[in-house]
Amino acid sequence: MISLTPNAILHLKSLIAEKADTHAGTGLRLSVEKGGCAGMQYSMEIRTSNPGDEVIHQEDVSVFIDHGSIDYLQGCQIDYVESLSDSGFKLVNPNAARSCGCGTSFEPVAA
Repeated sequence: MISLTPNAILHLKSLIAEKADTHAGTGLRLSVEKGGCAGMQYSMEIRTSNPGDEVIHQEDVSVFIDHGSIDYLQGCQIDYVESLSDSGFKLVNPNAARSCGCGTSFEPVAA
């Protein structure tokens, strides 16, 4: 379903360890919502899962995917990128017909 690069795993572990209220079951919660300049936008936060979330475990980290977002995220790869202008988690989404310049929103491929 979704995979994480080694760099994404490293940064996700670090974020979870830094979080003051860290407890077992904390991970990256990922969902897709209407909005953004391309029509759909990604939402990411460090937290516990919600009931009904798809849970993916990879190398001691967890990603929780909102049930309504699964079809939009099938086959995605999550990376962590650092550059002069931007740093953060980036998604490589094979279900995106196009993405905005900042990479936080996309237009889904027509069904």
